[in-house]
Amino acid sequence: MQDAAQIIRTAHDMADAARKAILPLFRSDDLVADNKRPANFDPVTEADRAAEQAMRQVLARHRPDDAILGEEYGHSPGTSGLTWILDPIDGTRAFISGAASWGVLIGLSDGQDVVYGLIDQPYIGERFEGGFGIAQMTGPHGTRGLKARRDVALDRATLMTTFPEVGTATEAQAFRRVADQVRLTRYGLDCYAYALLALGQIDLVIEAGLQSYDIAGPLAVVQAAGGIVTDWQGGPAAQGGQVIAAASPELHAAALALLAG
Repeated sequence: MQDAAQIIRTAHDMADAARKAILPLFRSDDLVADNKRPANFDPVTEADRAAEQAMRQVLARHRPDDAILGEEYGHSPGTSGLTWILDPIDGTRAFISGAASWGVLIGLSDGQDVVYGLIDQPYIGERFEGGFGIAQMTGPHGTRGLKARRDVALDRATLMTTFPEVGTATEAQAFRRVADQVRLTRYGLDCYAYALLALGQIDLVIEAGLQSYDIAGPLAVVQAAGGIVTDWQGGPAAQGGQVIAAASPELHAAALALLAG
């Protein structure tokens, strides 16, 4: 893609703008969470809205012809064939709890594939980037490459998901079949789990009920690091739903077999 360098600069500008909008509100006594779904607590805060607005303003200045799909403000059409997929705070429940496992997610789709993505954790200052030949993180200790680890058998693997109650009862049973076979299962890290997989720290992430803005950025980062991201049937995952990310083809195949029952 000829304008890859400009796209990358724009993505970092968006992530910087989101950081600036969010950080004054994190762990603030003044933070108010509204509930988007009264039947099932689904919080949204001023920080979510301000961060997405800030990212949209960056795009309006630098890439006005691109389309946007954002969690808080929906779809804005474009003419370039490219769509930015934005989740201003993935993990708002963690955010309102003061836990630093939330993140800003930025993905870019060319209409067929997610070609670039960022996972940014503003509070601890870590940014994970994947696409256009890049697979790296930057943080307080400098820059390092991302590489999913290999040669870990299922019974030695570490598995993560956001909620212990994964999706429907049937989906939770399928998840449990995998969890029963791994060495360690951990909960509650939202998008940061995908960052850890790309960093080579864990081996599997399995979730259900995702939206496209939940997975577009992480998908690009994990794939750039050599990992695999599909749905639970082994098909494309960019639209969300049931998602599995695995560090190696062998782990992916073993987990898929267990998910299928």
